[in-house]
Amino acid sequence: MVGAGRRDAERRPATGTDALGDPGAGRPMDPVVVAREICLRQLATRARSRAELATTLRRRGVADDVAATVLDRLAAVGLVDDAAFAAAFVSSARSQRGLGRQALAAELRRRGVQPAMVEAATAVVAAQDEEATARDLVRRRLRSMDRLPEQARARRLLAMLMRRGYPPELAIRVVREQASADTDDGEPPPATWDGGDLDPSG
Repeated sequence: MVGAGRRDAERRPATGTDALGDPGAGRPMDPVVVAREICLRQLATRARSRAELATTLRRRGVADDVAATVLDRLAAVGLVDDAAFAAAFVSSARSQRGLGRQALAAELRRRGVQPAMVEAATAVVAAQDEEATARDLVRRRLRSMDRLPEQARARRLLAMLMRRGYPPELAIRVVREQASADTDDGEPPPATWDGGDLDPSG
């Protein structure tokens, strides 16, 4: 019975400190097993790009050829798929953070997604949808700005939209339209709202 228990333990995949090659484990771990366990733990917390996983493996001392082997195997079974990752990221970041296309693309590039996949993922964001999201962001932010001077509101709203990746022309137009609609008299905002003297950092 003892021998059978030992054989069963040896057949089970290593976890915990054993997966990291703990000297107390009694034998060195297969580097492919170690790398796979690292990736699976990373993917259990959130979806990740191939480049993100490769960076983690490198930091953990996994050789590049071993990392490539493991990542190729995970890609073959669909656990690593940069195109799907990019599409899901765009959908989530738009709905939860209200990011514009420029910020979405920058975030995906930072995560190591290839340019063609970045372009395909962000191409689904139609111009009218991006503008509608920008308007909604401004409307919601305006509710907490009643006591601010008009120009201060304009600067802060413009800065918010540009930080979230909206083009300056779109940001200025949306801020003008929404701020005008928010005034009691319906008069358009001052001509300086064309962006000429609006410093987004103000």
